Amino acid sequence: MFCTRAGAGHFGPLVPFAKAFLRNNDEVVFVAPAESAAMIAGAGFDHELIPDPPQQGRAEMFAKARQMDWNDANVMVVRDMFVAMDTPANFPHVVNAIETHRPDIVLWEATDFAAALAAEATGVPAVCVGITQASHREVLADVVDEALAEVRETLGLATREPDEAPYFTLMPLEFEDPEAPGPPHALRFRERSAEARPLPDWWENTEWPLVYLTLGSVAPTMDFFPGVYRDALDSLSHLPVRVLVTVGRDRDPADLGPVGPNVHVARWVPQADVMPHTAAMICHGGSGTVRAGLAAGVPLAVLPLFADQPFNARRVAELGAGVTLDRASRAGDAVRWLLADPAYRKAAQRVAAATQRLPTVDRAVEIVRGLAA
Repeated sequence: MFCTRAGAGHFGPLVPFAKAFLRNNDEVVFVAPAESAAMIAGAGFDHELIPDPPQQGRAEMFAKARQMDWNDANVMVVRDMFVAMDTPANFPHVVNAIETHRPDIVLWEATDFAAALAAEATGVPAVCVGITQASHREVLADVVDEALAEVRETLGLATREPDEAPYFTLMPLEFEDPEAPGPPHALRFRERSAEARPLPDWWENTEWPLVYLTLGSVAPTMDFFPGVYRDALDSLSHLPVRVLVTVGRDRDPADLGPVGPNVHVARWVPQADVMPHTAAMICHGGSGTVRAGLAAGVPLAVLPLFADQPFNARRVAELGAGVTLDRASRAGDAVRWLLADPAYRKAAQRVAAATQRLPTVDRAVEIVRGLAA
């Protein structure tokens, strides 16, 4: 059983592990909020839907977070929304799903605290799957533990010290913050390599380098759209590059307005198909996007917008694998730098080489079978 919050950034890191179990002929079911139904079904997994988390006050909290310091905003969202609001609401539904399906093991993404408590309450072995740099998780550890202690009391669960539950991650150690690399018992894996499909012939000049512009799946649903995209595209319009833009499944590409012949706009394209062709990527710094780019040796221009994205932007710059943007209108300048200086690509390729040295997620299946036994 895989348990996740809504959102591609939460669901995505679980997918390679789930596919590995299916290749092993195991049964897989996802437990997730109802709003995730289309995303999970589209990925080909069975799923047990639970009600969406409480919506009252949610939009106001996100709006408030936009006006706050990065760290203060992260603390507020994780403590007051993910733990205090969502965990007690989701807990009984996850318990019911566990009792219905009787899984041998639960794998929960690192912010689905209701799943962690439900697995504990039902006595099912569980594995935490990290979805960000470990430093982002560690910065919030004390806040989460304190808030979860209150939730435990509300749910009638015994207070217990945080334990060292098995921890899986797709993040190579080289991308982690050296000051906070994660738990010493962390097990790191890589996605199984797949042959990339050629991109359609969307551009007239196929000799120009390809620049991939993506701000993930959440930012397009917020007021970043379409302004941030237009600012980036306008700064790229006179460069001799092909530009592929993805705006998420909830947006119409036409809403971006007119674009030049060197630009193609799509709702969504599999990143595994895009990365092998990409010379440089402009992104928001989401963990999954950054990880995919570096695993392919692609240099990055990162425009952090919220959540863990500033952590990722800083680490990309520290590694020399890209640059941080303070506004989208600098995207054109960043692409010039990334394409002109081979040091950026060489640094990204070092992370790619480290990723390739990791065992594939198929090894995780063997480890989980041992835990279940």
